[in-house]
Amino acid sequence: MERREQLRREISRFGLAALAINGLIGAGIFALPAAVIQQAGAFSPAVFAICGVLMLTVVLSFAQAASYFRGTGGPVLYAKTAFGSFVGFQTGWLLYIGRVTALAANSNALVNYGGLLWDGLAEGFGRALGIVVCFVFFTTVNTVGVRRGMAATNFLTILKLLPLLLFIAVGISYIKPQEIVGAAPLPVGTLAGTLLLVVYAFVGFEGAVVPAGESKSPRLDIPRALLLTLGFTGVLYIIIQAICVAVLPEGTATQTPVADVARLMVGAPGAWIMTLAAFLSIAGNISSIMVTAPRMTYAMARDKTLPIWFAKVHQSHQTPTTSIIFLGVVGLALALTGTFVWLAIMSSLARLIGYGVCVAALPKLKKKFAAGATAFNLPGGLLIPAIALLLCVWLAAQADARSWGMTAAFMVAGTVLYLATRKIPVSKNMDAPCKD
Repeated sequence: MERREQLRREISRFGLAALAINGLIGAGIFALPAAVIQQAGAFSPAVFAICGVLMLTVVLSFAQAASYFRGTGGPVLYAKTAFGSFVGFQTGWLLYIGRVTALAANSNALVNYGGLLWDGLAEGFGRALGIVVCFVFFTTVNTVGVRRGMAATNFLTILKLLPLLLFIAVGISYIKPQEIVGAAPLPVGTLAGTLLLVVYAFVGFEGAVVPAGESKSPRLDIPRALLLTLGFTGVLYIIIQAICVAVLPEGTATQTPVADVARLMVGAPGAWIMTLAAFLSIAGNISSIMVTAPRMTYAMARDKTLPIWFAKVHQSHQTPTTSIIFLGVVGLALALTGTFVWLAIMSSLARLIGYGVCVAALPKLKKKFAAGATAFNLPGGLLIPAIALLLCVWLAAQADARSWGMTAAFMVAGTVLYLATRKIPVSKNMDAPCKD
């Protein structure tokens, strides 16, 4: 039985889609195209398409799991319900660490791109001030209400998509279909390595499932939002990659491929617009993390696996205030000191482990909720989740020993915190059932 949600249900279907879009479209689309072209050439748009199809199995699995729940927590709830409190905690803990790291990294990327627009923002005192302003703004906006936090996310989603759609509108005429269709497929070994690079553009969608307790109709809206967002983002990536293949000179090595392509197509104004788009894209990603990540620690505290302090809800705003402030403080400290760099190495691995656990939970969840009404059912039984699980295992196996070592260290630290928290008495009203 799900617990009573103290958080206000104010996230609409568009809001859920905005969270998923901001999770998927961050800095990756502005940096990946040139690197993928160097590995796959004219076949690179097909690599994005293949990766999108493979990741569809994971997204479909999450859509199925999400249709069983109305409460906040997402992966924490799925893993806990299937495998117990400890696995649920570890799943949420690792995904949370990955998001804190991404938040710190993206805030630095934000001021770096901002430095291209405003002199002095990317270094020294200007950099520190920019990061502080970023965290104070997004922490404050999300503390005073999920409606305001989602308004900022929705606004940034529209702003970040408009330049990308404009880029496509201008660049689509440059695409040479015969060059892409006639491109020679990559050898299996090379394709595997390139897919490992491209898959990072498709992670982050799980942010949309976390705040289900604040969604108006999560069992219906979340599966639809996940699938529509993946489809939209996948098509966006493929077209942008095809434009880059057509416009970038062969062998070009650049960290800002989309801005460079815009410059080649329409001159300096185009490059400026795409730089602004990158700035807005990263800001939207930060806004999305500030909405979703605190709901993970809230859910874990509600489930008695983190100190109850994390589950404190503001009486007036009905937001997990202390979890939001904690995320803001930790993220700010990591961003300012730069110590987040070594955590970034294991961030993707942590997410893949979390994905794998949630996919592995589906058989038990399906059995547990068989008698109840679900809004989404996968065709083919467990075939799609089986493919998704194999994909997660294969991708995780590509990580190096250092990444695995750091991930294991965090799991041990999480275990210590979990065991210590279990000894602390908690309020009985946390076990009250959920009301529709």
